[in-house]
Amino acid sequence: MFYSIFKYLDEATDLPGMGMFQYISFRSAAAIIVSLLIAIVFGKRIIRMLQRKQIGEEVRDLGLEGQLQKRGTPTMGGIIIILAVVVPVLLFGKLSNVYIQLMLVSTVWLGLIGGLDDYIKVFRHNKEGLNGRFKIVGQVGLGIIVGSVMWLSGDIVVCDKVVETNTVTYVEEGRTKAFDDERVISTTPKKTTETSIPFLKNTELNYNIFTGGNDTAAWILYILVAIFIITAVSNGANLTDGLDGLLTGVSVPIVLVLGILAYLSGHIVYSDYLNIMYIPDSGELIVFAAAFAGALVGFLWYNSFPAQIFMGDTGSLTIGGIIAVFALCIRKELLLPLLCGVFLVEALSVMMQVSYFKYTKRKYGEGRRIFLMSPLHHHYQKKGVFETKIMMRFFIISLLLSALTLVTLKIR
Repeated sequence: MFYSIFKYLDEATDLPGMGMFQYISFRSAAAIIVSLLIAIVFGKRIIRMLQRKQIGEEVRDLGLEGQLQKRGTPTMGGIIIILAVVVPVLLFGKLSNVYIQLMLVSTVWLGLIGGLDDYIKVFRHNKEGLNGRFKIVGQVGLGIIVGSVMWLSGDIVVCDKVVETNTVTYVEEGRTKAFDDERVISTTPKKTTETSIPFLKNTELNYNIFTGGNDTAAWILYILVAIFIITAVSNGANLTDGLDGLLTGVSVPIVLVLGILAYLSGHIVYSDYLNIMYIPDSGELIVFAAAFAGALVGFLWYNSFPAQIFMGDTGSLTIGGIIAVFALCIRKELLLPLLCGVFLVEALSVMMQVSYFKYTKRKYGEGRRIFLMSPLHHHYQKKGVFETKIMMRFFIISLLLSALTLVTLKIR
């Protein structure tokens, strides 16, 4: 909103400072500050409102230390995160940008699904919440929307860069030396399903190689991949949300790295220097990433141990879905297993535990377990590790994985 207003004022008047809203860096800084303030200032009021309405967490006794003390803690705190993301993006984002529109739709869509799940748990006193099939339907629906927009929107393209090479000579210590000066002189936009492949230089994965060059079939395959990624990452984030501050802390480095990748992909000079895809207008996503990071840090103010509020599925499904859609927009979905390694391991621990239990029960008549409890963070709780230590160690691992993800830009 402010982008359009100040752009008009900059063009129509000579008032100083009107042009600063045209800079992504300024709007990103403003977005992260406003999102932090919204989460911290309004978060307290939302917590009090939830307490008055007795919207508290129903905790099942799983034998975990300190678990029953959390009974009655306000839940549905994901509302704080959603507000702290959406409001700054509406204020400082370029709302005509298709990527911003897609991210806003994804945020609200998944927030509604998670909110319905929390509503059933709290107000209908159904501990199972929304039926898993309906969650999957919602996630599949978002995957179809995202994949279809990526396919049909004329504003979503990848550009091939035309590089001009000039040989520059110079004299140093009495010797004539030369180097090749490469500059991008033009770009050619194209609709494609190409996505970046980590660790490989000048190589992209195009889904049409699986469909014999049929572009329509390639886009249908892309939509199926989008559905899988959104479902997998949002459910992985949901499973990770089991300790005070865990999902929030783990997600902050992930979001910051995605924001950096979006900025680099949307900048023609940096994308050429790093030899990555140039995706016009994707740099605007840094405003969304800044607001998202600010919202997570602001929510952590109240969600850190001992938590004053839980995000519920309203927050966890939204966080995972946003990360997945963001990665799809900047064509970095193949980096998600590394970047979201904590989510992946948490989800794998559950699948391994359930599969092994069913297998041993069928074979031996008694189910056996690989872990003391799943997801993995509960295994460490059962071993007596205090939850703040588990949270910090998972955060450090996420920080390391995020750094490794950035390193992939150069190790190719």
